[in-house]
Amino acid sequence: MLSIAVVEDNDDLRAAILNALRGEGHHVVGFDCAEALAEQGRTLRIDLVVVDLNLPGEDGISLARRLRATEPEIGIIMMTARTRTDDKRIGYESGADIYLAKPVSLEELAAAILALSRRLRPAPAAPTGLVVDTGRLTLGGPSGVTHLSASEAALLAAFARAQDHRLETWQIIEVLEQVDRALNRNALNVTVSRLSTKLRQSGTAPRPIRAIRNWGYQLCEPVRLT
Repeated sequence: MLSIAVVEDNDDLRAAILNALRGEGHHVVGFDCAEALAEQGRTLRIDLVVVDLNLPGEDGISLARRLRATEPEIGIIMMTARTRTDDKRIGYESGADIYLAKPVSLEELAAAILALSRRLRPAPAAPTGLVVDTGRLTLGGPSGVTHLSASEAALLAAFARAQDHRLETWQIIEVLEQVDRALNRNALNVTVSRLSTKLRQSGTAPRPIRAIRNWGYQLCEPVRLT
């Protein structure tokens, strides 16, 4: 959803645009001139302005230049009957993102706003690395979600909190004994091996856990706890 200002002096057209864009789920306010936007819109957070060029008082070209200078990230869609190449060039040079020639269908305007919204509200970036949910006992990675045992989740959480993701053997034993009091050295090795397999299944490099001879282990992947 975007916050949109429509600056159009034709009352019927402005009302039709407002109704259509509200139906698309946007928050929309209308103004009949540039001066009204300047006076009433200063307290609003506006993502995008739909502006007619032939306005009473300050025209749409001047308004676009002023908006682009003061709010560089704002979206600007111009609607006008001026269709010559020079007119379009001036419109874009004045700050327009999209220049639509009237008559503009409401469907075309909605499509232009959708296209521009990808710049104004880009999709959030996918989280990188591994995500461990210690409550649900799951491991999320580039290849999907894998279920963990309580011991595996506890060990991953310990690696995530450790400096350089390194744990000495005695530290690993302490972590695992909190889950399984019957732990022995073989069980430790089995847990590390199974955890390495699940890390690879989640999309990590071939050796997600590296053994440090006569010392312990290091997790070689970034990990985030939830």
